[in-house]
Amino acid sequence: MSLMDSLLGVAQQALAGQGGAAGGSGPDWIGIASSLLANGSAHGGLAGLVEKLAGAGLGEQVKSWVSTGANLPVSGEQLSSALGGDLVSQLAGQAGVSHGEVGNVLSQLLPQIIDKLTPHGELPAAGAGNLGDLGGLLGSLLKA
Repeated sequence: MSLMDSLLGVAQQALAGQGGAAGGSGPDWIGIASSLLANGSAHGGLAGLVEKLAGAGLGEQVKSWVSTGANLPVSGEQLSSALGGDLVSQLAGQAGVSHGEVGNVLSQLLPQIIDKLTPHGELPAAGAGNLGDLGGLLGSLLKA
């Protein structure tokens, strides 16, 4: 199974639980997640996001997402708090949803996506850059 297939499955499973579906007219959660993870983003890409979340009290959860073991859960509230009100407001505006929904959806997506982006239990040396155009990769998942 390719990385693309894995990420597609993860995204579809997570979105199915949130009322989103491939080809649906709901928020572009994959685009939102890719904006957080893309190298060169204001958030520092994969490594920057992992560092931010760990520094905000989610160290054990983030460590589990990067490791090869089971992923520890995170609540939407915990994730929203760790990301910060300004960023959550910006993402809610992009998605056209409430702050709570942003946290809830990303609490399902990010652990799985980060887990798939770190299959060997460590962050890639160049962030997520070794995967090519991360924004394009994640953005195309629901269109495949």
